[in-house]
Amino acid sequence: MAKSFKNFIAGEWVEPRNGAYFENRNPADESDLIGRFPDSGRADLEAAVRSARRGFELWRRTPAPARGDVLRRVGDLLVQQKEKLADAMTREMGKVLAETRGDVQEGIDTAFYAATEGRRLFGHVVPSELANKWAMTYRRPIGVTGLITPFNFPLAIPTWKMFPALLCGNSVVIKPSEDVPHTVHLLVEILLEAGLPPEVVQLVHGRGESVGSALVEHPDVPVISFTGSTATGAIIGETCGRMHKRLSLEMGGKNAMIVMDDADLDLALDGILWGAFGTTGQRCTATSRLIVHRKVHDRFVARVADAAAALRLGDGRQDKTDVGPLIHEEARRKVEHYIGVAEEQGAELVTGGKRPGGKRLGSGYFFQPTVYTGVKAGSRLEQEEIFGPVLSVVRVGSYEEAARVNNGVKYGLSSSIYTSNVNTAFRALQDLDNGITYVNAPTIGAEAHLPFGGVKATGNGHREGGWEVFEFYSETKVCYVDFSGALQRAQIDNYD
Repeated sequence: MAKSFKNFIAGEWVEPRNGAYFENRNPADESDLIGRFPDSGRADLEAAVRSARRGFELWRRTPAPARGDVLRRVGDLLVQQKEKLADAMTREMGKVLAETRGDVQEGIDTAFYAATEGRRLFGHVVPSELANKWAMTYRRPIGVTGLITPFNFPLAIPTWKMFPALLCGNSVVIKPSEDVPHTVHLLVEILLEAGLPPEVVQLVHGRGESVGSALVEHPDVPVISFTGSTATGAIIGETCGRMHKRLSLEMGGKNAMIVMDDADLDLALDGILWGAFGTTGQRCTATSRLIVHRKVHDRFVARVADAAAALRLGDGRQDKTDVGPLIHEEARRKVEHYIGVAEEQGAELVTGGKRPGGKRLGSGYFFQPTVYTGVKAGSRLEQEEIFGPVLSVVRVGSYEEAARVNNGVKYGLSSSIYTSNVNTAFRALQDLDNGITYVNAPTIGAEAHLPFGGVKATGNGHREGGWEVFEFYSETKVCYVDFSGALQRAQIDNYD
């Protein structure tokens, strides 16, 4: 009998008020039932927000260094439970253990980084234009923050959002993806063990159209942070704009790696395999386009195709597995749809392109690592986010053409260039229209202490991670202290 999990609301683990549950299954083996999770409704969300408001009033008055101490203990517990969490994540969403260990490490890094910021929530003291008067600012918390997180980084992305929000003094209501509910359940248990006051965090499982929309639309949730599709993000943006909410969107990508004719091809080969097929291509930063200089195109693409074909599919908890499954059957069908699009548009399939055969992989949502050449700039295969293990190769004749192709999509998250020419590298840092650019590294690999996010349809200008995220989760309060003992009028001409 599979375990039935609960929501965490008002300091208690509680069943959904409607009594409904959904199943969480291993995408590498659909017969492996991880558990049943609440298919919650608006009533559950309403109770969570009421509790979070109470939690906010307590937590906002806790000194920021003390809030940081709680997050430091969270980091210590993540270190202790790293293998347990990695195994649970691989079972839940499929990527290999090496990647889920990295997922936990991002949470560890984020916890320790956020903990230090408890002593660094800097304001400013500036000269007043008037005598015997001080002028200063400080950062203060905002209120209840609503966090909506995706499946592909079951621990890292919740921690990117949650830890800075908590450090700044906000309370949190989190709605994780219904594809990976177990990992956030484990994270909330760790937060409570570390000493976070129970009403400061609320966990409400459920679907986007019920719990997610209720969270976005709730008038007592002034801050929303969402990672997911561009289409859903646009809907959330409309709601938050109408309701005057603070909103951070991190959405799609169509990221390109540029390989110039002077590149180290061995290094570039390692980069493209990791960037295109790590997490089975299910990253917003995945390398879905390979832009290759014509002088090295044929020999480099041949090497990429051979190496991609040799990648071993399987359960991510098995040592020899290179690539795990897609998250569910709907995701696999979407990839197959784009295989049809590629055929219609005349792209040349050089490897992959179908579901693998054999009994060993028959019970999971696997798809072969796929490479297409002859992909034209502006075609659907080159423009649209697939979110699967499909790499589109575009041939170019110059750096200038490569930069134009890179920039010629509606997204602007990540980019990379492989070159041995320092001048070309620095031109790329300036010219490529993305929030992130790597030189001689793939399009994936962001670090916890730097801002993360993109431009154009990838986001709305805010950043996860680094120092900038603490500004998103806090407000600037401006303070004036006049000790002159007389009325002094600022913004009046005092220079007569």
